[in-house]
Amino acid sequence: MQAIDQLNKKLDALLKKYAAMESENKRLKDTIASQIKATEKLNKRLASMDQNMVSVNLGTGVVDEDEKDNMRKQLDSVIGEIDKILNTLND
Repeated sequence: MQAIDQLNKKLDALLKKYAAMESENKRLKDTIASQIKATEKLNKRLASMDQNMVSVNLGTGVVDEDEKDNMRKQLDSVIGEIDKILNTLND
């Protein structure tokens, strides 16, 4: 009889451990799911920031002085052409 009581106690202890592990497993799965959602949200935000950074870099991407001078010359040329067209339209 004593052996059966010991087996019952061990079985109860194992069932309690099993229940505790099941609940911990569920909690960990929920945590993983929320972390995945947070990671996806952060990845989307990072992609958006990368896109914004590319846009900003396009505006300030000319670093070399020779490139700046060439761009100024091209802009001056385009502005000069626009001025010529406006003058002919005004005449």
